[in-house]
Amino acid sequence: MSSGKSITRRFSSLLGSAMFRYIVRRLLYMIPVFLGISIISFFVMYAAGDPLNIIRLGRPNITQETIDALKVYYGLDKPIPIQYLTWLTNLLQFNFGKSLYGGRPVNFLIGSWVWETVKLQLISILLAFAISIPIGINSAKKQYSKQDIAVTSISLFGVSMPTFWLGLILIIIFSFQLGWLPSAGAYGAPYLWWDNPILDEIAHLILPVTVLVYVMLAQNIRLIRANMLEILRSDYILAARASGLSERKVVYKYALRNAIGPVITYLGISLGAIIAGAPMTEYVFNWPGLGRRYVDAAMRLDFPLVMGINMIITVMTLIATLIIDICYVYINPRIRIR
Repeated sequence: MSSGKSITRRFSSLLGSAMFRYIVRRLLYMIPVFLGISIISFFVMYAAGDPLNIIRLGRPNITQETIDALKVYYGLDKPIPIQYLTWLTNLLQFNFGKSLYGGRPVNFLIGSWVWETVKLQLISILLAFAISIPIGINSAKKQYSKQDIAVTSISLFGVSMPTFWLGLILIIIFSFQLGWLPSAGAYGAPYLWWDNPILDEIAHLILPVTVLVYVMLAQNIRLIRANMLEILRSDYILAARASGLSERKVVYKYALRNAIGPVITYLGISLGAIIAGAPMTEYVFNWPGLGRRYVDAAMRLDFPLVMGINMIITVMTLIATLIIDICYVYINPRIRIR
């Protein structure tokens, strides 16, 4: 009996907490944002033109009767507002429709491609953040040193460099000239010196992961360095040093906690858009992921597939921003929820 009352009290206290009210409020705010993005995305897709014209160009022998039948089948013969409402109704039932090319369900297509993109992105994001945080902190601690100048220069180069250019350079060196690594795909390189499937998969990951990690590293290091420099000049850091605390404790316990905020924001956005992939990198390395398929679908005006991917990215990004805001409260004690 007492345990039941204890659970009831805890539940009541949770419902009355400022954090719970904040989460509910943010979830309610997500509804109009989601609807707004869906409306804009839907009408922008239609502004690009009629997808059946592209099908007609690709298949010059197709008859007008077939085109008319496709319009009726996909509902393209109805007014655009009616099409949007029909699409939204199906979306709320987790029915993303069928692709204009092949007629396969969008849910199935996304599910068959998403793993390769998530694998590529997740490995790159985790590596980039694990490496960039200590490098950024050390660079800020040794401002204007040779090490700091080198790190800053490499970071600036990474921020300004096109990913496809770096990808092509790596392919030329490590695939064509040295022959060490495969140049494309996610698996299957029988001409190389390994025949183990795990090693084969790792080998295919090395070049695209290197490109993505370097670009993310450059951005993360700049964020961490800039914020650490600002925090290390703060009065409370000077007071902590004056009180005799070790430099390691000052930096990692007090300074990093306040400097890590923008990095968490960037991490959250990266994780939120993880299934969007890196279309340019996936194209250069012919990676069979969702980012590459997304670009293909957009170029062919495959409305159901593009909209399905758009909405998944939207939902994940909205959830990621909510998680980021909650993390801010626990990381930075100066922030309070009302």
